[in-house]
Amino acid sequence: MILLESQNSIIQTTLAEKIAKPSSLDVQFVDFDGVRFHLSTPERKTSLLLSMHIRCWDELVKYGALEILKREYGSMLTAQPEHEYNVSLVIDLEQVPPDAETREAFILSIALLKRNALAAPFELGFKTQKELEASGGSQGELMQVHYRDEEAIYVQAAPDRVTVIFSTIFKDETDRIFGKVFLQEFVDTRRRLPNVQDAPQVLYTNRDPPLEIRHVPGLRNTDDIGYLTFVLFPRHFANASIASNTISHIQLFRDYLHYHIKCSKAYMHSRMRHRVAEFQKVLNRAKTEVATTERKTVTGRTLVTR
Repeated sequence: MILLESQNSIIQTTLAEKIAKPSSLDVQFVDFDGVRFHLSTPERKTSLLLSMHIRCWDELVKYGALEILKREYGSMLTAQPEHEYNVSLVIDLEQVPPDAETREAFILSIALLKRNALAAPFELGFKTQKELEASGGSQGELMQVHYRDEEAIYVQAAPDRVTVIFSTIFKDETDRIFGKVFLQEFVDTRRRLPNVQDAPQVLYTNRDPPLEIRHVPGLRNTDDIGYLTFVLFPRHFANASIASNTISHIQLFRDYLHYHIKCSKAYMHSRMRHRVAEFQKVLNRAKTEVATTERKTVTGRTLVTR
């Protein structure tokens, strides 16, 4: 299966082009989960303004998103974002590192703006787990990130684990069936294959929310909603590199799931069209030819049908 990339490819490609050849720019585009971007050159060609709007920004700020963005982007982060956007970066193309490898890393970091903002509750959860483990506490705060309409991510730390719960809506009946098969496979694979025992524990429930979030008001209790729980143990965020990799992968789980549902449906439709075309060929070959004979009168004239 294809793994989706954490970085935004439009930002990555456009920034690389403008570093090589600066020019005027004004482009708006949308990423997964309805996140809007605006990339422009309002003042001069060598100064890019990148702005992002994400619907759960206020929740992310509460969990430390601004601190993470200041850590990652420093002086590029503006004090006042662009109008109708939540956060803005000013990128001076004249200050881009000249070394090719360093420049590529710089471009990638800019393209990870959305990923870094959404990392806030996960980083806070990992930090809280270590504090609870050291102090012998019970449980941390249940963090809620409503990043889509009627869908959310829930993160809660405990002394020995961090629990991440996704709620997802299947609006189409076919998507619901595919989703149930896919999600159940995540659960069964870990039980069946011994070589993936180090992977996070996965639990799936349909309609009924898990116990960790059952007290949250306003949860839907309908057949078109599913809940997937990932249980992350300390080995899944043992150091900064592993933790970063875990965050990058788990953030995109909902998009990964629905992307592959659509791919599976497209593949099945293509196979059905191919099979129908083959059947039509068989039917065309099976058509009998109507014998045509000349009909004549007693005088020898040929009858012509009009």
